[in-house]
Amino acid sequence: MIPLLVDFSQKKVAIFGGGDVGARKAAFFAQEGSVVVYSRSFSPALIDLPVTRITIELDGIPDEKLLSLLEGIFCAVAATSDPDLNNRIGDACRRRGILFNNAEGERGDFLIPSVVKGEHFLLAVSTAGASPAVSRFIREHLEETLPYLDRMVSVQERLRAYLRECQPDPQVRRDILWNVLKDKEVWAALPRGETGAWSLIARRYLQ
Repeated sequence: MIPLLVDFSQKKVAIFGGGDVGARKAAFFAQEGSVVVYSRSFSPALIDLPVTRITIELDGIPDEKLLSLLEGIFCAVAATSDPDLNNRIGDACRRRGILFNNAEGERGDFLIPSVVKGEHFLLAVSTAGASPAVSRFIREHLEETLPYLDRMVSVQERLRAYLRECQPDPQVRRDILWNVLKDKEVWAALPRGETGAWSLIARRYLQ
């Protein structure tokens, strides 16, 4: 598997199973995509999510009906408590050429990572299912140790634009950007705002 960032703004996602697992999967996609959840009952965690909930009995559902539910779907998640049913959903996805994630059963085509997200960055962590706890640990460690990463990204964007205007040597530009990233005093200035950090950068690297 290889990591990709995909624009889901025009994509439709199907979640099979309305329990807590299905709710977590739906919450992941509902931020960007159009999500429909198929289940005979729904977890309270799904109530406030911007998803379409369709009540349907999935146990013993015919293959033809499964295929019809996948019409126009970009990717699907099988999150029922029945591995055999999940595998059948996966088979239907493969027949339709749809990306498939399986919460319990045979491995699907893609995994849902643990995500650290800010206004200016997105980081995804996965152990390929071997240890979800490790993925969570890494995510929480990044959140705790780099709480002002968003501000650093913003400062770096401003610095790159400035250097392109006044510094013709690309190697010098790269060195300055990298040195700023490693500068502990710049990081220490970020909690007080970007203005103070920029003043320090200007004195130290731009004169």
